[in-house]
Amino acid sequence: MNTTKKMDLQDFRINIKVKLSALWISLMFCYIYGDFFSLFVPGRIKGLMNGQSGAGPITPWVLLAYAILLSIPPLMIFLSLILKPKANRIVNIAAGIFFTMVMLLVVGTSIDQWMLFYIYLGVIEISITSLIVYQAWRWPKGESGTNK
Repeated sequence: MNTTKKMDLQDFRINIKVKLSALWISLMFCYIYGDFFSLFVPGRIKGLMNGQSGAGPITPWVLLAYAILLSIPPLMIFLSLILKPKANRIVNIAAGIFFTMVMLLVVGTSIDQWMLFYIYLGVIEISITSLIVYQAWRWPKGESGTNK
């Protein structure tokens, strides 16, 4: 006689804020890897040393613009956890759409064979930012008064 019981693996519902934060973390890893791998493209480091970013001349103002642009995703990791649901939903949808559009532009202009890795990561990044928008759009509804 077999006395062992079949045990199902336990699963639990993940809070939407944690999901969104994890998606932004995943996005950041793709950004970091893409930028790191780009250093291996022949001539890339020489171009950077000569003041060329690949998207035009490097100036202090261009670097500031890049810093501002790229400070948003890491801030979203934290903001996704602390903002109230209504603001959180709006900010995630807006930032997700914005970064989807940015990556569509970047992927659309990455035509060099050496940038195939970047296109691959770009497609993943577009998928992640689209998923951020989708998850935020479908934010779970709570009882009246609990979803402020």
